[in-house]
Order: sequence, then structure tokens, then C-alpha cells
Amino acid sequence: MDEQELLAEQFELNRPHLRAVAYRMLGSTGEAEDAVQESWFRLSRTDSGELENLRAWLTTVVGRICLDTLRARQARPEDSVDTVPEPLVRLAAEDPAQEAELADSVGLALLVVLETLSPAERLAFVLHDMFGVSFEEIAPIVERSPIAARQLASRARRRVRGSVPPTDADLAQQRKVVDAFLAAARAGDFEALLQVLDPDAVFRMHTGPSGPPALPPAVGAAAVAERTLTRGAPFAPLAQPAIVNGGAGVLVAPGGRNVGVAGFTISRGRIVAIDLIVDPERLRKLEIHA
Repeated sequence: MDEQELLAEQFELNRPHLRAVAYRMLGSTGEAEDAVQESWFRLSRTDSGELENLRAWLTTVVGRICLDTLRARQARPEDSVDTVPEPLVRLAAEDPAQEAELADSVGLALLVVLETLSPAERLAFVLHDMFGVSFEEIAPIVERSPIAARQLASRARRRVRGSVPPTDADLAQQRKVVDAFLAAARAGDFEALLQVLDPDAVFRMHTGPSGPPALPPAVGAAAVAERTLTRGAPFAPLAQPAIVNGGAGVLVAPGGRNVGVAGFTISRGRIVAIDLIVDPERLRKLEIHA
């Protein structure tokens, strides 16, 4: 095996990690894959003998590529309107243990919040809080001092903690809550919906630039229940169980055509957030994993 083949093999070993970094940065599997592939091109043009830690080098390179992509989005206002994360969807398994194995650690609600951060805040939070990259390594990527990089991550962390509560880890219990929600929605039972909703629950419908007119989020259990019975009602009878970004969710795909994906954030046995994606562009590109 020559040096280039060995380098390619080492890169492939790091590909899942790099894809995870890029997805959390960009919220898009396609863009994440492009960023990972660009990191390979840069590696192949670099003297690998000078790299002491290949994984760390690749992580910072992917971070820099993603930062450039986010900044380019900001420079094109038409691409920044109602930016919708691309969900990771798996059909729910019957075995709870298998569901746990399929779960991804980044919830849809967290991705939605990450979309509201500045590119530099997002990079500092993702690299440090999710992947343990030091602020000394992050600083040159964002062209700030380590102290300033730490402040970026701190601001992002406060935003995340204020918007995404700790979620219940038991996927089987999450599924029971979502099933109860769907049963109430199908029956048109307003009171039953209130029973499974947190008092401060929020319902967000992500339409994207090519979807129907956007609505402000519904906030509070009563408002979410009402929104569910009006805007969400057509989806309820067609919803099938799915794992959406590691949590209990639903997929609506009549005749195999994806028309909606909903992710649920569940804390202390109640639904605190529903993110319904009906963006036609995102749904056309959606890959469903069995």
C-alpha cells in the first residue's frame, strides 16, 4: 500500500466523525458531504508527514469550510430566509433496543436553534461543546483570540440552554408520548392534547422559501393544541412512526411521497417542542433509512 492509499484509508476512518461535525454546522446532509469531500481534496494536497494529529487537523479544516459556507449563506439573503434543517429520518424499529442503536444525538429542535446563531458562534459551540476542540484551536478559525472564542461559545450555550430543555433519553417512553399525541390529534380531542403538552410547549412549522406562507410559532399548550387541530390535523391520520434526529417523530409519506416530517422534543414526559417540516425542497431531497 503506497502513501496515498494509506492516507485515503485513514481519511475514511475519520469520515463518520467529519460528517457529524459538518452536519451539526450546516444542518444539511448534502452540504455536509460536500464539506467532507473538500477536506479530502485539501488533505491530498498537503504533506501528511507534517501532521501530528490527522483527526484534529481534519476537524479544524472541515470547521473552516463550514464556516465559509455559513458566511456565504449570510451574504445571500434569499438563502437565509426561513432556513430549514434537513432532518435525519429512520423508520422506527419494533425493538426498543434497536431504536436506541439507530438514534442520532442531535435533536431537530437543537438544529433549529443552531440556525439562529451567527456563523462564528455556531462553530465555537459545535467544535468545543460537541466535539471537545480547544479554544486555542478554534481561535484561528474564527480569527479571534482564545478568550473571544470562549465568549462566542458561551453566548451560543446560553441561547441553546434557554431554548432546548434537557430531553428524555428513553426512546420507548418518547414513543408512548408521541403516540398519545397522535391519538388525540386524530380524535380531535383538545383536552387530551393538553395532557401530553408542556404548559410552555412550542409548535414550529418550517415551510422553507418554496413552501406555503410561514406562520409564527404557536407558544403555550392551548395554542399548540389549537394549531395541531387546524394546521396539523391533515397529517395525523397519515403519520407513521419514525426516528427523527434520534428522537421519536413521525413521517408523512402517502404513496411514498414525502410531504411532512415532525420531530418532537420531550422533557419530563411531556412534549415541549414540535418541529414540523413541510418545505418541499428539503422533503424532495430527504433520504429515509430503514
